[in-house]
Amino acid sequence: MSKRKKYMDLIGCLLLMGLLGLFGCGSPSSASDTVVEEPVEAASGEERKTAFEVDAHDETGVNGKTDTQSVTENNKDLVYEGSMELQYAKNFAVDYYEGGYVMLTTTTDGAQFLVVPEGKSVPQALDENIVVLRQPVEKLYLVASAAMDLFRELDAIGTIRFSGQKADGWYIDEAKAAMEAGEMLYAGKYSMPDYELILSEGCSLAIENTMILHSPEVIDKLNEFKIPVLIDYSSYETHPLGRVEWIRFYGALLGKETQADETFAKQVDILERVSKEERTEKTVAFFYITSNGTVNVRKTSDYVPQMIDLAGGNYIFENLGSASDHKSSVNMTMEEFYATAKDADYLIYNSTIDGEIQTVEELLGKSEMLGDFKAVREGNVWCTTDDLYQHSMSIGRFIEDINEMLSGEPDSETHMKYIFLLH
Repeated sequence: MSKRKKYMDLIGCLLLMGLLGLFGCGSPSSASDTVVEEPVEAASGEERKTAFEVDAHDETGVNGKTDTQSVTENNKDLVYEGSMELQYAKNFAVDYYEGGYVMLTTTTDGAQFLVVPEGKSVPQALDENIVVLRQPVEKLYLVASAAMDLFRELDAIGTIRFSGQKADGWYIDEAKAAMEAGEMLYAGKYSMPDYELILSEGCSLAIENTMILHSPEVIDKLNEFKIPVLIDYSSYETHPLGRVEWIRFYGALLGKETQADETFAKQVDILERVSKEERTEKTVAFFYITSNGTVNVRKTSDYVPQMIDLAGGNYIFENLGSASDHKSSVNMTMEEFYATAKDADYLIYNSTIDGEIQTVEELLGKSEMLGDFKAVREGNVWCTTDDLYQHSMSIGRFIEDINEMLSGEPDSETHMKYIFLLH
């Protein structure tokens, strides 16, 4: 055989090997590679696709990056299939790989969690910063109390072994019942976890809210004990349904995507139904009075004023607080509150902090100045139920309640679930 022919054969083999590598030939759990490192956001106006309708070989994916750009070179055993297209949430991403592997990313901090299907092996040469979670995911330590309602909706209360709340602190009946039955154990609040307890029971994952960022030493200690920490950033979502959409994140974690999608779709349907109603443009103040007499008021950029807007009303504070931080509210003096809110058409008292009040008289007991407010004089003072905060899946219904309040229809109060009129 001539030297030229040998040379051409060698070139042909190399080209063939390159093509095989490019298209990821191999078994589903030992093929190619992709890890999305940025939030997955749908392009505006695009026709929405389900998670598995995204073409893995499109020049650009839903995150606007080419497949090559989306690859973390260290992860050679993952073949990208598609990404969950989100409608409202901005602080997480879910990516799917051949063989049923799922990558969860909390995009706020860049943390990544690879969910490995039951019976499948962990991909080789995985990036050391990626946390591996094996299905079934269970023995969770749930400190992010707002997530409990999402687990309840997914029929997944049983995956939570440890709670950051005591039984009497839960408004979620299933969580309270599980604790009273000993199926869920109190393992301390975010800043003081019972390490001995959670270690003895083999905790697989701690799900924290953003308060944990004030106690970095706890994160370090949990990591030292090989207990990974996942921070729930749903409170950073600017759109109310962005918070609800986190049920899809937990659905992907637990292998319950279909159930999560169906539940989320119901919330979207409520919003679409309310959006078709004619706007009243009536003004609303949402507040509570602190123990030292100041008034806690939601920032204009917070999700509660957004719900008021979606319900057809206008939040009375048009430009309150900075949108650049993640604080949800500001405190002001009663005089400052009076200056803007005295002419609001409606007052909604937030009872989730200091408990429900039942009468206008109770409200005036907190400050007599409230007696001069237009809403008080006209009998348009409402109060939230004290379980509203923990019922994260209540957002759609709460928007509907506000819409009915603003409509002023007779007997509308009898249909409401999360707000009630003060008499």
